[in-house]
Amino acid sequence: MTIAKDKVVSIEFTLKDDQGNTLDSNEGGDLLLYLHGAGNIVPGLETKLEGLAVGAEVSVDVAPEDGYGPRDATLVSEIPKENFDDVDEIEVGDEFQAEDEESLFLVTVTAVDEETVTVDGNHPLAGIALHFDVSIKEIRDATEDDLEHGHVHGPECDH
Repeated sequence: MTIAKDKVVSIEFTLKDDQGNTLDSNEGGDLLLYLHGAGNIVPGLETKLEGLAVGAEVSVDVAPEDGYGPRDATLVSEIPKENFDDVDEIEVGDEFQAEDEESLFLVTVTAVDEETVTVDGNHPLAGIALHFDVSIKEIRDATEDDLEHGHVHGPECDH
């Protein structure tokens, strides 16, 4: 069996940036399970895994456009610090939920001064080239629940 649309794939991976810093890894931990073709992983990685079989080990480079997208300067805002009156202490790296007319999203605090808080709504990996080392561990047909929900459905899923 090979990786194709509507297959559940289990992978072990390590993700690094251009400098070789490890950004994420599940090596030695739980496998990452995803529903292929459902947009559960970044598009550039999903495309490169298509057609591989169990046991394959690949290195995949993903450009920002095929990963978490380019950085969008319009998603960086300075907000008056008084808007955070209900927060005891604001520090760089804190995350808050924000909303616009269309959706809810996370913003990360990138700077704090006496009067303003700068927040960034970009994904933390936006604008970064991604370098994956991936090992394909398992492939199976998706269940009806997996397909209905658009992701791997298991006992921990609450919908």
